[in-house]
Amino acid sequence: MPTANCQKHNVQLDLEEFDIVVNRKQRFQGQKMTIFYRDRLGEYPYLSHDGRRMNGGLPQLGDLSAHLSLTVAQLSFLLRPNFSGLAAIDWEEWQPLWESNFGSRMEYRRLSKQLVRQERPDLLEKNVALLARQQFEESAQLFMEETLRLVVRNRPKGFWGFYGFPSCLNKHKRKTDKTYTGRCHKGTRKQNDRLSWLWTQSTALYPSIYLPERLAGSPDAALMVRHRLLEALRVASLWRHGNSTNHTTPVLPYARLAFTHTLNFLNKTDLEHTLGESASLGAAGVVLWGEMKFAKSKQQCILLKNYIHNTLGPFVQSLRSNTQSCSVQRCHSNGRCIRRRAGAGHWLSLASAPSSDPFEGDGSTSSKYFHRYFLCQCYSGWTGPECCRKEEEI
Repeated sequence: MPTANCQKHNVQLDLEEFDIVVNRKQRFQGQKMTIFYRDRLGEYPYLSHDGRRMNGGLPQLGDLSAHLSLTVAQLSFLLRPNFSGLAAIDWEEWQPLWESNFGSRMEYRRLSKQLVRQERPDLLEKNVALLARQQFEESAQLFMEETLRLVVRNRPKGFWGFYGFPSCLNKHKRKTDKTYTGRCHKGTRKQNDRLSWLWTQSTALYPSIYLPERLAGSPDAALMVRHRLLEALRVASLWRHGNSTNHTTPVLPYARLAFTHTLNFLNKTDLEHTLGESASLGAAGVVLWGEMKFAKSKQQCILLKNYIHNTLGPFVQSLRSNTQSCSVQRCHSNGRCIRRRAGAGHWLSLASAPSSDPFEGDGSTSSKYFHRYFLCQCYSGWTGPECCRKEEEI
């Protein structure tokens, strides 16, 4: 979040008071967390909104060597050699799979076919499309794969991945949709399986769980978030970086403090459906994202400060405390708690707990709750149902 701007308006946002990890001086890019947009890392090829071809425009026309050289220089300037924070690459102009480039991204497909026609005027149209697809996907893979390979090699302790991956395509179409299940589009698994090359180079996964305002207070929000996370967790369990010592790749979804395209903040119920759902399913953490509009004026900063102090901060503090308690009581502090049944709706957070919830009882009662509804996912070096045995002891 661009919270450093609020300091310019003399509004202090005490995020650390609520156990929210921030960069030094609350900078957008820092040693704890950094995000690289399209013009902040190398020479990413893309089409601008007014149609200009930036850095070649298409992946097939990009200069990979120049891109990687500039990336090395930028890493040296921005991140310390021992950088061990979160690092997300946010390239959203095109998708690496041909069929995923629809809507405004169709232009990449059109220009790719145009390029093939110029190079091979003898080809039949159906073969033009096939070759264009092949060239585009191979080049897109090269740019993404080699970028990850380079940044992980240069800053091996960082948690590197692409924002928005893996995808799920389970958007809630209408507020009145009574049949919404939250399940990913039927072709999602096959598409994500085709991106195995991406997962084996990633050291973290950063799916998006932004909420549209039509899902405010709706149980459908939890369904949407749940299935996006389950797909990311599935991918994380099947593929991991070769140098990783983790059992699975850490999943850290991106959550927005306000509903998409608005400055209307999430309430406690909405936070349960995003942050609470993430914690209960076993996410390693959540990245809280906000655009510059969150700090555009002193008044907006005051609104943000009040939201952090009255709603977000206490919720995060409570959720973190309960997550740690479950880890201690259920997993001997050597693993994180995950729901026994993903769709059961049992929460680690307090916000939606009914008066009879075990969390309100003593420690032994909450321990029974943890044991009944949660399993352990052991950290590296530990194993067993309760993560109490070192792996070398097996």
